[in-house]
Amino acid sequence: MTRILVVDDSAFNLKIVSATLAPAGYEVVTAGSGAEALERVDSIQPDLIILDVMMPDMNGYEVCRRLRQKSTMVHRPIMMLTANDTLEERVNGFEAGADDYVSKPYEAAELQARVKALLRRITPTKLEPEAPTSEGKVIAVFSLRGGIGDSTLAANLAVGLAHVWGKPAVLVDLALASGQSALMLNLPLRNSWADLGRADVSEIDAGLLDSVLLSHPSGARVLATPSRPEQSELITAEKVEQVIRMLKQRYEYVVLDLPHDFSETTLAGLDAAQQILAVMAPELASVRAMVCSLEVFGHLDYPRDTITIVLNTTFERGGLARKDIEATLKHPIGLILPFAAEPVLSALNRGMPLVVEIPHKPIGAALEDCAFMVSKDEHRKERPAKLTDAWQRVAQRAQQRRLRAS
Repeated sequence: MTRILVVDDSAFNLKIVSATLAPAGYEVVTAGSGAEALERVDSIQPDLIILDVMMPDMNGYEVCRRLRQKSTMVHRPIMMLTANDTLEERVNGFEAGADDYVSKPYEAAELQARVKALLRRITPTKLEPEAPTSEGKVIAVFSLRGGIGDSTLAANLAVGLAHVWGKPAVLVDLALASGQSALMLNLPLRNSWADLGRADVSEIDAGLLDSVLLSHPSGARVLATPSRPEQSELITAEKVEQVIRMLKQRYEYVVLDLPHDFSETTLAGLDAAQQILAVMAPELASVRAMVCSLEVFGHLDYPRDTITIVLNTTFERGGLARKDIEATLKHPIGLILPFAAEPVLSALNRGMPLVVEIPHKPIGAALEDCAFMVSKDEHRKERPAKLTDAWQRVAQRAQQRRLRAS
């Protein structure tokens, strides 16, 4: 029987939650304070924990943070009960490691449904990594100019690759001081690069690495940035190289979301990449940043055919013409993402990848096609034994383009 630990300083609230969940077939155990919950949780071993936010001795966020520090509680789902479902509360809960929120007052059916959904979502059918048939492909997403959608592209690529090939892909967030990959995929910050920063390079093995990767229901895994910027100071280029090297041995695809700089850890990611997606918008500042990026890539002897320029249409009209951009850069644009301000903003706020939510819409389809485009040559050239829905959508769109061109 699924065991749920409910923590609240109100005896009345504990009775209400227990009376709501017990008829649904759950075993409910209660604690009247955060301290009691922390003291008893190892012996209780709950499958899910429900925390009230407002408690006198220790609020729910602090209890959540302390629970996440226990090795036995790292992967247990935690739900917050809050009377103030504000943006600030959601951010606080995310940073503490909470998985979901239910606002008071709530209907019994709603709480039961949310508990059921959380238990199902938090333990998705995992796509277990197998040794790749060849070394995993590393794809870096980079831009010197921020705010033009490179993190959105990286997150959707990782999920898209997992969906197209039915194999887990890894998203590595290397924007170490300010990355938001976990938030973009609605994943709690249970573990992050901070766990690896505290270890020596020699201590980073497959077991440790697997324990800090967050799991998305798509099958994608995520190595998230630390919750606090100062925690990134222990992450060195040597550690980045070691992590990427190990991930390539276990996963077919490794997607790097890089910061807007040429720091040592960024260069470690770029050096490891077999393909660089250089993102820009159709405006002058982006063109200038891309000229600089291409010059640096040239000095670093990165082959030009490994660099794909992605033009993200970040505004509806008035952008620079493609031919003028290509003439200035002396490099072709490999992919154009259509304007989709409202769907992108909605996806960011809800942590829902566009390739999952709207794969049939222009922006979702373009991102799904991009995932296929950057796939390994051997994958693209052969029809997979097991056809995924995503692969079939990509193939259908490719056939339609061929028919229009004929």
